[in-house]
Amino acid sequence: MDDELFKALADPTRRRILDGLVERDGQTLFEICARLASQHGLGLSRQAISQHLAALEAAGLVRTRREGRYKFHDLNTEPLEHIVTRWLRPGPPESNP
Repeated sequence: MDDELFKALADPTRRRILDGLVERDGQTLFEICARLASQHGLGLSRQAISQHLAALEAAGLVRTRREGRYKFHDLNTEPLEHIVTRWLRPGPPESNP
């Protein structure tokens, strides 16, 4: 899972998608495409964005949910928290109160 996570984060378009979900969680594919086009000038097809979202979902960074005919994409920070805590160590005993 860590390899998929780092691969997903290596792509700048995927990082922009995650940035957009940080700003406003629960976006549809249409909203994500519109944001990438208007804020970043990326004219990627819906299919290309769907492939990026699939990679983010495979890495556990994005969860999807359906409401009626709409599919919403939500940010999941748990994989990032796992990676960060993996290499963090508590400070020396003298610095902990």
